[in-house]
Amino acid sequence: MKNYQQKAVESNNNNHPRKTALVVDYMIKDLITFKPETDIMEVVKTLIDNTITGAPVLADNKELVGLIDDKDCLRILFASAYHNMPVDKPTVAHYMSNVMKTVSPDTDIYEVANIFLTTIYKRLLVVDEDGKLLGQISRHDVLRAIHDFNE
Repeated sequence: MKNYQQKAVESNNNNHPRKTALVVDYMIKDLITFKPETDIMEVVKTLIDNTITGAPVLADNKELVGLIDDKDCLRILFASAYHNMPVDKPTVAHYMSNVMKTVSPDTDIYEVANIFLTTIYKRLLVVDEDGKLLGQISRHDVLRAIHDFNE
């Protein structure tokens, strides 16, 4: 390898194998989920009560149809102000996003970290080969992997 001056640089190969892990090792499996018809104020209360920032949205057949998070819920404030009255029974479907990133459970944790570093995503939904929701991995979960690697 050469540096910016095109001079040879010694390799810093300490012959230490790179520690690795898979998404399945760190993902959260027991998730709170919502349906598209769930009242949005129920979502707000659930997010607050469980100290979470978002959750997947599943159709009746358990198909992943979206994601609702705290940022989506902030739009409630503007919807009621725009209409100069409380919003009439808004549901998750009115506020959820269908922009989400999914990964498989056998994705390398380094790949997940790279996704978090190069995108705006804070959480990735973990799905099987049929697209069925298995869990979620967040930036916090990657921090747990880093901690474990350092032990």
